[in-house]
Amino acid sequence: MTMAYLVQHGEKKRLPGDPGLTQAGREQAIRAGQWLRDQGVRTLYSSPLRRALATADGIASVTGLAIQTDARLRERLNWDGRQTYDSFLALWARTTEDRDLVPAGGDSSRQAGARLMEFLAGLPGAESPVAAVTHGGVTIDLLRTLLGDDALPPGLLSAGVPPCAITAVDDLNVVAIASRT
Repeated sequence: MTMAYLVQHGEKKRLPGDPGLTQAGREQAIRAGQWLRDQGVRTLYSSPLRRALATADGIASVTGLAIQTDARLRERLNWDGRQTYDSFLALWARTTEDRDLVPAGGDSSRQAGARLMEFLAGLPGAESPVAAVTHGGVTIDLLRTLLGDDALPPGLLSAGVPPCAITAVDDLNVVAIASRT
């Protein structure tokens, strides 16, 4: 059995491409690291995107763990600035509604959920518990895959996962969703 804590990256700057964290986001990462240290986390993974790596850096500064990157933890779609932010949000909404819609330069919601599930299924050999810094969209895609839309907390699909909220998954069984305690 592998307990995995999926950590939403900290608050990011509102910029296209691969933005870093705000000061609040860096502080959130430190607090998440303190909580994860108290849970006895023994392994730390991160999406290769800058906001996730910056969050993992904050966690590592508290836990002393080395960061291992894994592309399966990346977001399904990233705003690159070639379109307006409103156009990006409209595309995000379409890919959320139609889980099989594959946008240019991204994955469908179903593909992203399967990708994150593959990452988790491959963890049994890892030292448990594991922390994995990832993104809100792909975390919700995983939850939709494992639980179905009806089992999601009200508003999660529309509001998203708050910065540094933690979703706990024990051997592909969801234990907690977007916890901020």
